[in-house]
Amino acid sequence: MRERSSVRAPVDAGRVRELAGGLGRVAPEGTRLYLTGGATAVLEGWRSSTIVVDARFEPESDRVLAAIPALKLRLDLNVELVSPTDFIPELPGWRDRSPFLFREGALDVHHFDPYSQALSKVERGFGRDLEDVAEMVRRGMVLPSLAVELFEASVPALIRYPALDEAAFRAKVLAAFQ
Repeated sequence: MRERSSVRAPVDAGRVRELAGGLGRVAPEGTRLYLTGGATAVLEGWRSSTIVVDARFEPESDRVLAAIPALKLRLDLNVELVSPTDFIPELPGWRDRSPFLFREGALDVHHFDPYSQALSKVERGFGRDLEDVAEMVRRGMVLPSLAVELFEASVPALIRYPALDEAAFRAKVLAAFQ
């Protein structure tokens, strides 16, 4: 069963920052936390809360991973170790487009590349996802023409994602960004 089914209180920006603070106390120097999905929306202020903090760590650290269960309980929140690259191909240059947010201890906190987030949300196609994409465009986090260009650059890697249909994904991308 996926963690998303666990009933926990909605997570606001303060609790996302508390989570980062707890992780920053145990993270080895040079660890990056990439936040995605609802955590990005909450920290950027277009949503007041999310049901889960989607996170990716680089490099992964056993100390950080071991700290998550206790922090989940103490902060009454869900954490899922997931990023857009679990659902769509890695976009070229995604790390360079992942904005730095803040530092907590030894942990540098970033949004995961907004283009990767947007394309992943477009592919999934839920109403809230498409609202998030529209908000990313409205706020200038995502330029539609670059989103299409990055999608096209990722097409050769779609063979690693057999559940994705290239034509259907392209149609969704064009509908969202043109």
